[in-house]
Amino acid sequence: MVVVGAGMAGVQTAVALREQGFTGTVTLIGAEPHQPYDRPPLSKAILLGKAEGSAFDVDFEALGIDLHLGREVTGVRPGDHELDTEAGPVPYDVLVLATGAEPITLPGAEGVPGVHLLRTLDDAERLRPVLARQHDIVVVGAGWIGAEFATAAREAGCAVTVVEAADRPLAGALPDEVAAPMAAWYADSGAVLRTHARVRRVEPGAVVLDDGSRIPADAVVVGIGARPATRWLTGSGIELGAHGEVVADDHLRTSAPDVYAVGDCASFPSGRYGERLMVHHWDNALQGPRTVAANIIGEAPALYDPVPYFWSEQFGRFVQYAGHHTSADATVWRGDPAGPAWSVCWLREGRLVALLAVGRPRDLAQGRRLIEAGTVLDPELLADPARPLKAATA
Repeated sequence: MVVVGAGMAGVQTAVALREQGFTGTVTLIGAEPHQPYDRPPLSKAILLGKAEGSAFDVDFEALGIDLHLGREVTGVRPGDHELDTEAGPVPYDVLVLATGAEPITLPGAEGVPGVHLLRTLDDAERLRPVLARQHDIVVVGAGWIGAEFATAAREAGCAVTVVEAADRPLAGALPDEVAAPMAAWYADSGAVLRTHARVRRVEPGAVVLDDGSRIPADAVVVGIGARPATRWLTGSGIELGAHGEVVADDHLRTSAPDVYAVGDCASFPSGRYGERLMVHHWDNALQGPRTVAANIIGEAPALYDPVPYFWSEQFGRFVQYAGHHTSADATVWRGDPAGPAWSVCWLREGRLVALLAVGRPRDLAQGRRLIEAGTVLDPELLADPARPLKAATA
């Protein structure tokens, strides 16, 4: 067994194989030199100097997992059952692709002094002294990572301006009416949010927008999304999707024999939602490996069709999301979005398909179970924020 990628998905795949009784050789290959680590702490705890690292609490030696770090994988030849790496070929019987995603760079900003990405431990360590010196910072992109970094930068005492090409934060991730109330969170925290703001170029010390305005910047942090880290698969014959992701089936098998894909680098068909999903979130990298391990070891195929889940801590708010809302035919609000705690429920034919909870963790926990069960809900009862979500059944 060979697993490529030593992030959450790769580590959990190796661990799940052992937990489920696999006794053969397990090799885990990671491109970074660091001991495998968790990524969520990068955007706050490590940036603010509250933690030095976030290594997984896994005893790889005791589990009999051969760990190869700082080793770049350059290609795969499925017909030969062999990986190509900088240190030479690696044969495999079964291969798991868990290479995650890589940040999208801002065109023209590569190599400009003071421009940063935030994806790796090294990125966070480079940014930590920037926050400590309380620099003027411009964040490009008001998505999840942009909001989380802006939160940490404000907590560190930095002046923060966030520029977003769209007309609101989280454009593309949430519907207009749901994302719009979140714009006020920036001002509440003391950050400046500029929407309809496209970056023309980045210069040392400034960001220049399309309208000609210049924003002083001691540092620029780019958070405009991520793409699957799969360019090394070009020419392998393994099917890739429109976004460069590995196309996996509902057992997380790829188009190549004995090759699986899991986590941020892959998409999978969801029977629950009737479409192919690509989920770039921590919970997907935790859940998928259990299915992969079961399918490698077990006799009965295990299907992968989770209720997607993620969370974000930003501007003093705990935001959680479960499900997939694009197929909904009705939206129900619970509470006032101008207040500190509220939820949005999406229904399809009366059944809950997705839920966003701001400061209402109980709504999220109950809603996730209702989504999994396909329970029919009464919209009028659901709209009462004082009523438990589970008591809104039709």
